[in-house]
Amino acid sequence: TIPDPKEKIEYSVPSLLVDVKYTKFTNGEVKAEIKDAIRGKSVYLVYDISNSSPIELSSGITNMSINDHLMMLFTTTQALTLAGARDVTLVLPTFPYARQHKKAGREALSAAMLARFFETLHVNRIITLDIHSREIENAFDTVHLENLHATYQCILQLQKLIDISDPNLVVVAPDSGAVARNKFYATTLKCPLAMLYKERDYSIVSKDANNTNIRSIKLLGDVKDKNVIIADDMISTGGTFLHAMRELKKFGAKRIVCIVSLPFFDGDAIEDFDKAYNESIFYRVIATNAVYHTKDLTDKEWFIQADITELFARVIMRLHHGQSISPLLDNRQFLQNLILKKDNKG
Repeated sequence: TIPDPKEKIEYSVPSLLVDVKYTKFTNGEVKAEIKDAIRGKSVYLVYDISNSSPIELSSGITNMSINDHLMMLFTTTQALTLAGARDVTLVLPTFPYARQHKKAGREALSAAMLARFFETLHVNRIITLDIHSREIENAFDTVHLENLHATYQCILQLQKLIDISDPNLVVVAPDSGAVARNKFYATTLKCPLAMLYKERDYSIVSKDANNTNIRSIKLLGDVKDKNVIIADDMISTGGTFLHAMRELKKFGAKRIVCIVSLPFFDGDAIEDFDKAYNESIFYRVIATNAVYHTKDLTDKEWFIQADITELFARVIMRLHHGQSISPLLDNRQFLQNLILKKDNKG
């Protein structure tokens, strides 16, 4: 029979969310309890492991360190496995301990250690953003690591701020480790690439933007009277960026825009960037929402947020349906189309 088009048909959309009860005990131990049946299901566990804001658990509101979050992540992952999940994918916008990926002296390879933990917990796949070092991928034997990039989302915001076809535009790598990233931006935007070379005293540990181990900075290239783009994977205390931007101003840079994937803004970084902005050291910071922040940062005039939620959603959807995610991992074609569209309008 053909249904009456005027007849109201009621239907319900099944919930995609799994109810989990989290508890943090007075001695600091944590527990995760899966409240819904997940046997035979593919589960995607989304966890903002860098979130330092107060979190409401069943035991009350509490602040959690990265190590607290890690233990919560471990217990949740094992609870999912024991509850019969067919496979578990961790969606971690920030990969913890990613800066501890190489050994210098008697220290731990913490990134590789976490890789072993995840494999012991029978994690099938990890989706993350702009991991600090691709060497970390070599630490996994069975887990598939999908490393996403937010270049397209950041350039979308950049073109709202400046003319990306400006002949006086130059991209500057803040240090030798960021050359490949900034070369990608320079190639995409068809502009020159410069580099700042830092001499560091590695006997000193950087504590904040004003107390770093940087001793001197030299410029390879020309930024005089140029609009500058400077990109890196993260802002922690902000020392690298602030030192670099102050030096670029000394070398005659006109307007500086920072692009960063993971805006941690640890310690007094927000206040330090506020001070630098009031001194006209830089123009804007473009950063993703891979790290949660309150309006103390997101409402700043100098802070522009690039939304990467759709990128993660599309990757999850393609993976779940067995489709290729290569076009989303290699976004050069999207960027070329964006630049071409901009040039045609111009």
